[in-house]
Amino acid sequence: MFASLSRAARRRVLAGAAALLAVCGVLAWWLMSFGSPAPSGSVTFSTGVSTGVYQRYGDLLKQDLAQDLPEVSITLKESEGSQQNVQRVANGEADFTVATADAVAQYQRERRPGWERLRGCARLYDDYVQIVVRKGSELRNVRDLRGLRVGVGQDRSGVRLIADRVLAAAGLTPDRDVVPVSAGIDTMPGLLERGELDAFFWSGGLPTQAVQVLSERFPIRLLPLDAALIDRLHAVGDSTRHYRSAVIPAEAYAKAQDGRPIETLAVANLLVTTVEADDDLVEGFTRTVIGSRDRIGRQVHPAQLVDLRTAIYTEPLTLHDGARRYYRSVKP
Repeated sequence: MFASLSRAARRRVLAGAAALLAVCGVLAWWLMSFGSPAPSGSVTFSTGVSTGVYQRYGDLLKQDLAQDLPEVSITLKESEGSQQNVQRVANGEADFTVATADAVAQYQRERRPGWERLRGCARLYDDYVQIVVRKGSELRNVRDLRGLRVGVGQDRSGVRLIADRVLAAAGLTPDRDVVPVSAGIDTMPGLLERGELDAFFWSGGLPTQAVQVLSERFPIRLLPLDAALIDRLHAVGDSTRHYRSAVIPAEAYAKAQDGRPIETLAVANLLVTTVEADDDLVEGFTRTVIGSRDRIGRQVHPAQLVDLRTAIYTEPLTLHDGARRYYRSVKP
């Protein structure tokens, strides 16, 4: 029958068939692009102490995740900080967390259970080391803490890891040359105010609400970390290479700093998951983290520093495939 048609008729039939195939191809692509089910299930996000930046950030991020991933139930789980957060994700107690790069690197270096499963989703904002003392004290540097009662963070916090290293770099043995007090940012400000501490370490985004509130009701100031001390810290190697020299801006804690910037060190925070995490879930989670920056940043200032251009650099962690897929989708 086809042979009996005129040449013009055959061309019309072939053109119609080609058009039909094209339409079918577009329809198939459309169905495939919308055919994957949206991420669903339950996710545990390990945060931090109740008055810390991790917990506040987690509270606000959960709200955006509820809109962007409506089929995913998010449970926030308070923790002592970075070291416990890394452990929880590595051993399956949590699916996502925020942790500092030095705590992650330390966990990997020690090859603790599940270390090889850890993956990065995003580099977030930096934590700044803040050593808080009473404004009227004669303390001028870390070495002056010898023999004093010093809040060093909770045992499984990132603060404890940094405090021990900074004290050692200053020539002090943390458990012998100072009286270490294991406490978190939820209790250390009150202990200092009541005279039960002479100083405390904190590592967090700027400004940290608990330090801000303390500075407004009680006279405090911050001790500097000079360049020589930071050089000695870097000389240790391994995970200390993730520290960088930084400055706490004069306006971070206006009453505490009297208009002066403070030298210190900073370390990056990472959004952490595991290699087994579903690619679609990780892609959606990462998309929300980047997309929520401005909204969350209005209430948690460090979140304003989340930057799409640097978020992909999750060293020492390998980037998760789902996160990589997100970054490729938004690449100019």
